[in-house]
Amino acid sequence: MRKIISFILLSLLLVINAEGQSDPKALSILDKFSSKASSAPSVSMTFLFVSNDQVQNSIDSVAGSVMLSKNSYKLDLPDNIIWFNGVTSWSYLPAEQEVTITEPDKKDNTFQSRPSMIFNMYKDGYKCRLLEEKTDSYLIDLYPVDLKNELIRVRLYISKPSLELKSFEYKMRSGVTYTLLVREYYLDKTPQPGSFEFAPEKYKGVEIIDMR
Repeated sequence: MRKIISFILLSLLLVINAEGQSDPKALSILDKFSSKASSAPSVSMTFLFVSNDQVQNSIDSVAGSVMLSKNSYKLDLPDNIIWFNGVTSWSYLPAEQEVTITEPDKKDNTFQSRPSMIFNMYKDGYKCRLLEEKTDSYLIDLYPVDLKNELIRVRLYISKPSLELKSFEYKMRSGVTYTLLVREYYLDKTPQPGSFEFAPEKYKGVEIIDMR
């Protein structure tokens, strides 16, 4: 379950993209949202991640936080912490007292190896539509161009005029909907040196599994 949550959460962050016969106004909003986030020293969020399985009639949730800066990030979940400095990834499991070190393929364009692409790859693979505009928010839907995609729709709720992400919904054909409810969203935090690297001195006695 831990690995599923981490994978889906990172995938959620990856899918801010749109293409083809898209609503021009929706594209314009996403352009501004992307530009604002990409020009910030970092994007920091605290969130509640909710998994709603309509087939199994079950709902699970987990709270966490993430900080993104260019091609680096730190993701904090209750049972998993991931650091990535642009080259090396460390995945720490507190319950097992172990950290696994890997180096994602540099040619890989997924979030794991190029997290900054979450804000600049939205012109490839999806169509977008402005579903609703209120005085304080935008509701935008993204649809995969590939009709065989397991993903049916992504729904973004963006505040207005601040262009802060409020929620992110990921609806699957399997009947499961994943939702990222953003509690706090900051663009003004400057990462401290070492923010995106595992510090062994802070985790004494932890087993290190080096897969590089």
